[in-house]
Amino acid sequence: MSDDPVLQVKGAVLVGPEDVRDRLWVVGGRVTFTRPAGAGDVRTVEGWALPGLVDAHCHVGLDAHGAIPPEEAEKQALTERGVGALLLRDAGSPSDTRWTDERADLPKIIRAGRHIARTRRYIRAFAHEIEPEDLVAYVAREARRGDGWVKLVGDWIDREAGDLTACWPRGEVEAAIAEAHRLGARVTAHCFAEDSLTDLVEAGIDCVEHATGLTEDTIPLFAERGVAIVPTLVNIATFPRLADGGQSKFPRWSAHMRRLHERRYDTVRAAYDAGVRIYAGTDAGGSIRHGLVGDEVAELVRAGLPPVAALSAAVWEARAWLGRPGLTEGAPADLVVYDEDPRADVRVLTAPRRVVLNGAVVE
Repeated sequence: MSDDPVLQVKGAVLVGPEDVRDRLWVVGGRVTFTRPAGAGDVRTVEGWALPGLVDAHCHVGLDAHGAIPPEEAEKQALTERGVGALLLRDAGSPSDTRWTDERADLPKIIRAGRHIARTRRYIRAFAHEIEPEDLVAYVAREARRGDGWVKLVGDWIDREAGDLTACWPRGEVEAAIAEAHRLGARVTAHCFAEDSLTDLVEAGIDCVEHATGLTEDTIPLFAERGVAIVPTLVNIATFPRLADGGQSKFPRWSAHMRRLHERRYDTVRAAYDAGVRIYAGTDAGGSIRHGLVGDEVAELVRAGLPPVAALSAAVWEARAWLGRPGLTEGAPADLVVYDEDPRADVRVLTAPRRVVLNGAVVE
């Protein structure tokens, strides 16, 4: 061991929100809290250290037009790494990004396979577009391809109605979620509006993305059933621009999108107050740029979450929810170091001093 390079991280190591150690060591890419005997080459990093941040709604391998080449996906992943987002829950992508698993220098990705949408009811080239009778089969397919998650498109604009409407009948979505659970996968769904939420939750869904349509009627249902939400507030900020673009053709949809945007902070705060589990995700990829998880945490604070709760939504609680370790003995050394305490001001998340991935300091 004396010849192994060793990293010492000292100052304040936030193992948990209130569990602060004065240092940890990294040996062989793994965390230890025991000083290695006879360590030779030691590098020291000082500051406030956290487990690597989590972007719980991210799309590597996707841009506004669909799948992108691996070299472009690599740039997206490196952008996330640069801001300390070292664990990404890829909430739907048409690209096969399994090659990133062989790269120790890229963030770890938990995949939901490809989006599953109703025919002509989602962004072109993003999703499998199918009819309800095929939903169970496609959910089973993506459950086998993903990393324990499946992503449905729960609502989208219905051109005949001129507004957002639910995409799936109750019976089919119940059967599809049951099949995913049988195969060991959890299910999440893109939902902007109100109409699809009760059916999805009562059908057994595990999470809802965006969830801007939550109301005083559905928030208690989410809390009771333990359904999580990922609000993606940096994405919801684009709703007014989207509404302006659709005003002439779909005025009802445009007005609806503006209402959802106007109440977004109240919706998230009401969900938090009711005990709904909330996680930080940006919806990066598509039309949202990568590297915004720090901005998303700040948005959660603006919505009314206490700073430590907003931070935990991207760190300790997020990792526990996804079944990945934080800074525990023997865990992969994925961590981010800051000049100041991020519990006191989450805005420091956008400017890490050092990023360490698999024990290697990212230069």
